[in-house]
Amino acid sequence: MRAFGLTALATAAAMTVVLPVKAQTTIDVAEITCDQWLAYKVADPNSIALWLSGYYNAKRDNTVVKVEAFKEDIEKLKDYCIRNPDTLVMNAVETGIVQGEK
Repeated sequence: MRAFGLTALATAAAMTVVLPVKAQTTIDVAEITCDQWLAYKVADPNSIALWLSGYYNAKRDNTVVKVEAFKEDIEKLKDYCIRNPDTLVMNAVETGIVQGEK
């Protein structure tokens, strides 16, 4: 009986272990500069590029992603941002360097 009590106590103790929780980070994409985007200062640039693609494609009611065109657009955006580090990334996209589907 004593062994059962110790096992039950150990099980109960193990179930009360608190695991660390990661805090969510909120990002205002409209405030990200090209420099921040290129230098991973906010998040992985590919994650932000994917978000931007979804945002602008949704504005055009487009649900199709052409993967090769998306990759080319990211490279165009990188090139533009290297030359214009203080420009906001969303403004860079809106200059027309990224074509996407219209």
